[in-house]
Amino acid sequence: MQNRPSIARRAPNGALSALDADGNTASIEPFDDVAHPGAPDQGDHAHGLKGVNGASDIQHDAQHEPLSPDDPFAPLPFNPYKGNRGLTRAWHAMKNSLAGFRVAIREESAFRQELTLAAILIPCGVLVPVEPVSRVLLLGSVLLVLIVELLNSSVEAAIDRISLERHELSRRAKDLGSAAVMVALGMCVMTWLLLVGPLVVRWVKAWL
Repeated sequence: MQNRPSIARRAPNGALSALDADGNTASIEPFDDVAHPGAPDQGDHAHGLKGVNGASDIQHDAQHEPLSPDDPFAPLPFNPYKGNRGLTRAWHAMKNSLAGFRVAIREESAFRQELTLAAILIPCGVLVPVEPVSRVLLLGSVLLVLIVELLNSSVEAAIDRISLERHELSRRAKDLGSAAVMVALGMCVMTWLLLVGPLVVRWVKAWL
């Protein structure tokens, strides 16, 4: 079969004709290769279909690709320090906790002050004549101050580990930690004033 020229037109009677390179008109047989101006070639059309199928194959393969480390659903990397189980894990956790207390007492002056305050308030909370629920609130408010201070110290240590330069985000993180400590202290003061304050007023009136 001979390929016909690349330009086709329709005659007034409806028949298709083509112009060859010399400008002569020739009839078009069925299944001749005729390219209309502006129409994509069959090879390009096949290539386009192949491209669509290839895109679908790539998308299908992408669904089975491993998750990147930044993906929140990606598995965490293996940590050799997390391999302990049972009593061994509890023993190491206790040693790490005691080490944290030693570092906080040695390095954090605010924690030392709050620990001194706790050493005074906890015995008072145990001895004061209040209901069991009120006693729990008194002791819990004091322990909450220590907990928040330890968390604040850990945030400050992590920020200093990243960088010691002055940065707005670092300052904001430390200020937020200090604000959390202040809220815990305010809660402690409010709890003791509401639960122990009336008893102190009553004792002072009785003594006078």
